[in-house]
Amino acid sequence: MAGGRGERFWPQSRLKRPKHLQPIVGSTSMLAQTVERLSGLVPPSNIYVITNREQREAVVEDCPSLRPEHIVGEPVGRDTAAAVALATVLIKERDPKGVFALLPADHVIHNARAFCKVLQGAFGVAEKEPVLVTVGIKPTDAATGYGYIERSDVRLNTEDGSPVFNVARFVEKPDKSTAQGYLDSGNYFWNAGMFVWSVSTIEAAFKAHAKTHHDALSEMYEKLNEGERLGPVLDRCYPGLEKISIDYAIMEKAKDVVVIESAFDWDDVGEWPAVARHSDADESGNVVRGDVVMDGAKGNIVISPSGHLTALLGVEDLIVVQTADATLICPKDQAQSIKQLVQKVSSVPRYRHHL
Repeated sequence: MAGGRGERFWPQSRLKRPKHLQPIVGSTSMLAQTVERLSGLVPPSNIYVITNREQREAVVEDCPSLRPEHIVGEPVGRDTAAAVALATVLIKERDPKGVFALLPADHVIHNARAFCKVLQGAFGVAEKEPVLVTVGIKPTDAATGYGYIERSDVRLNTEDGSPVFNVARFVEKPDKSTAQGYLDSGNYFWNAGMFVWSVSTIEAAFKAHAKTHHDALSEMYEKLNEGERLGPVLDRCYPGLEKISIDYAIMEKAKDVVVIESAFDWDDVGEWPAVARHSDADESGNVVRGDVVMDGAKGNIVISPSGHLTALLGVEDLIVVQTADATLICPKDQAQSIKQLVQKVSSVPRYRHHL
């Protein structure tokens, strides 16, 4: 799933080339890293990317190992429930008994081998049982920026013996004290939005809990089988869909939901300060990319394209991002407000070309 509007990592990230198409961490795009991470487990011919039409051309360019016809642009954004319904149709076309994973395109995971091992276990569970499988991230701190998954008893084990827990409930982003309670209990995982299920299981879940999406799914599948092209089918079926996440539409309502604990590193890198967690800092705690000179500056994150010199003098804990046509300067503790700043930029006609 490769959507997004490129707001939190503005101005490097833009509407047509948002976070997943940027080398936020590492030397290649987040999407390219996600595809590469699946090497050895899922062949490129079995990988699909659901993006939007504005970004489709850039995704095709960014993922030359994938079949262009497997890179599908939604006509309008309708959140993740619609994307899952579309994915179900695409996989059902190839194999009505297929099992598939839904993965965000913009997460940082360095241990690809451990990731693939967990995903392989999830595939095995979804093949054997009519369950909706999610991957839970073991929390390392009382984070308030993630949803949580509460586990209950062990339902079964993967082929390598890893426990698969029944899910007691999904909970929304908590306040600090609640998050600390979740961490202390040891019974909660971060919800990373990674899912594995069979076509028949997720289709049944749509029928039970999200009938409008199920009806659209059925219509899309029927029309494609009749030979109609995907684009016109999406144009007709998508706009009327409710804009809702798969968590709200299905996962929080369904009974047969299980969770496998991750055995790999994971970072959502949701804002610029997260870059520092994956970059080497100088002796003053500055993380720098590009042409930068500093004197008496501490704890800053500075992104400056080659050929453009950025100089900082005596400042601390700033984010400074230079691009060819825009510059961002803000305190690191205000990074969560960049999205609101971008919305303000979009409201001024003469600045909209910066989006």
